[in-house]
Amino acid sequence: MTDPLRNEADEAATLWDARLLRLILARENAVFEIALPGGDRAALRLHRRGYQGAEAISSELWWCAELATLGLPVPRPIPSTQGRVLETLASGRQVSVVAWLDGVPLGAAGQPFADNVAVQIDRHFRLGQLLRRVHEASAGLILPLGFSRPRWDAEGLVGEAPFWGRFWDHPAAFPDQSAVLIAARDALRAELPRHAAAGGKSGLIHADVLRENVLVSDAGLSLIDFDDSGFGFLLYDLGTVLSQNQYEPARDDLRDALMAGYGTDAVAMVELFTMARIMASVGWTMPRLAQDDPIHRSHLTRAVMCARRLLG
Repeated sequence: MTDPLRNEADEAATLWDARLLRLILARENAVFEIALPGGDRAALRLHRRGYQGAEAISSELWWCAELATLGLPVPRPIPSTQGRVLETLASGRQVSVVAWLDGVPLGAAGQPFADNVAVQIDRHFRLGQLLRRVHEASAGLILPLGFSRPRWDAEGLVGEAPFWGRFWDHPAAFPDQSAVLIAARDALRAELPRHAAAGGKSGLIHADVLRENVLVSDAGLSLIDFDDSGFGFLLYDLGTVLSQNQYEPARDDLRDALMAGYGTDAVAMVELFTMARIMASVGWTMPRLAQDDPIHRSHLTRAVMCARRLLG
């Protein structure tokens, strides 16, 4: 851990009168486990500079608080000693604390599932049910004035300036890969507006339902890390789940279980949103990873495989 990061975490912990325990991860946000004055565990988040502004983070925290109040298994924000759910450090870094949720991740990125297929099929079914509950609860909320979150609509995914970048311009793509990425972009640009025009539902979505963001415990499944949440197509959440399943032998069975739990039979659209997420992930790598990081190549390979499977 770098000294500046540790220093910021120490400063942030004092705002909650908490004790710093350990670094959990340092990715988009740096997340630490802390002990609150009463002994309860919590997650301290040092928000990535330049990604989400204070208004957007406050909106995320408001949304999670509302969902938690309605009984959804999501992290509830915890106010600082000054009664604020979002604080600013001397460095300008935004910080927040959310309640600890017990459980182990559904799986790890880039690795096959550790549990047998039957277990994972059951978990995908229950995850579909959970996403349906989150979407329905969110649709019933009256958003406060100033509520602001990113948009995962057609413009945010494949417009001229997508939220995670122009994936079709990835500098590491070979010419034949670039051609496939452009074909995928064009297909998404054509189909997403048609889906919306045909009544495809949009609303507040998690937008990052990856394995590491789904916790499994004896109490069931819970959903963490709403950092990328925003307004978008509801089925995009299913696509984010399935984006990591492309190399699973039971890929289609896991998809069908997730869809059954959610309550949809729109296989073609779920596959399309899976491709949309896989493409977006290619764009995500460009400003974040070193040029020689192998994830560039693995994400491009997966994107081309997915597009060729879907588009022929």
